[in-house]
Amino acid sequence: MVARAFVPRVRFRRRRSSPGWGLLFAFFLVFTVFSFPAFAEKNPAETLKAVVKVRAQVPGDARTARVLGTEREGNGVVIDAGGLVLTIGYLILEAETIEVVGPEGRAVSAAFVGYDHDTGFGLVRSSEPIGVAPMELGRSSEVKGGDAILVAGHGGAGTVQAARVLSRSEFAGSWEYLLEDAIFTAPPHPSFGGAAMIGGDGRLLGIGSLITQIGLPGFGPVLGNMFVPIDLLKPILADLIARGRSQGPPRPWLGMNAEDVKGRVIVERVTAGGPAERAGVGPGDIVLEVKGVPVAGLADFYRKVWALGRAGVEVPLSVLQGTRVRSIAVRSSDRYQFLRLKGTPM
Repeated sequence: MVARAFVPRVRFRRRRSSPGWGLLFAFFLVFTVFSFPAFAEKNPAETLKAVVKVRAQVPGDARTARVLGTEREGNGVVIDAGGLVLTIGYLILEAETIEVVGPEGRAVSAAFVGYDHDTGFGLVRSSEPIGVAPMELGRSSEVKGGDAILVAGHGGAGTVQAARVLSRSEFAGSWEYLLEDAIFTAPPHPSFGGAAMIGGDGRLLGIGSLITQIGLPGFGPVLGNMFVPIDLLKPILADLIARGRSQGPPRPWLGMNAEDVKGRVIVERVTAGGPAERAGVGPGDIVLEVKGVPVAGLADFYRKVWALGRAGVEVPLSVLQGTRVRSIAVRSSDRYQFLRLKGTPM
């Protein structure tokens, strides 16, 4: 699936609802008991306390500042007793200062721990205990279309929303990002960034990434959320904590944002000073081939580029610029070296 994604540049703010918190919690408890009996047995109010607010300040000269902004706010989930918080990576990329806000509204500073571009996960650790029990990790491999789930942001029962899994399928993002088996849900949660996707047993199944249009056969596009499956975290968690990134050779990065339009890869913008810009690729260009082989859509384009080798490999492109087809060799880079990440050994 290639979907149009809406990645935020401004803060995510939770809308305050008119009923009192007591009434909201009572409704949530009744709903949970009938819809998720296993979750109800685990004290859902305590489980939801593990969903915290994440705030980050990013310098104006950061590589991602123009696109993602300098003030970022979303959600995260406490996943261990030492204050390790899992969130979506774009909230904390290149952050100068980070803080997390627990269930009582008290903000504590946090340190950047790691970021994984391949999945989109980000990790921070609070400087002092948040005073909540960590949320257990579930098995996203067991999630299938039609399953009922809960989506929660920071703030307790008032942020919880019941949703359905619409599909498990491929997602290709314009920022050189590809998930083979993303989780798509509806209706969309307004505070999606870093939100917790929770299963019927109260365990964490995914982390919210974005709002996107999801195509339903026989119905058309609907708005929903895309979640990064939690199973993708388990093989890389130790590396993220120890090294700030996952092991393995870095993929070649071009510094190119592209859109899939009926199978055509159209360049939307290029990163200033990035490999594509230096090679002469620009907005409006259409990528036709990689190393002489035609590309069939955004996901296919990424796979062909990544199949050439690790970061630093030369990527031969055939590009339509206006009415002229040009052969352009782009010397790829390591995205992690381009970003200004603090506190991690690169």
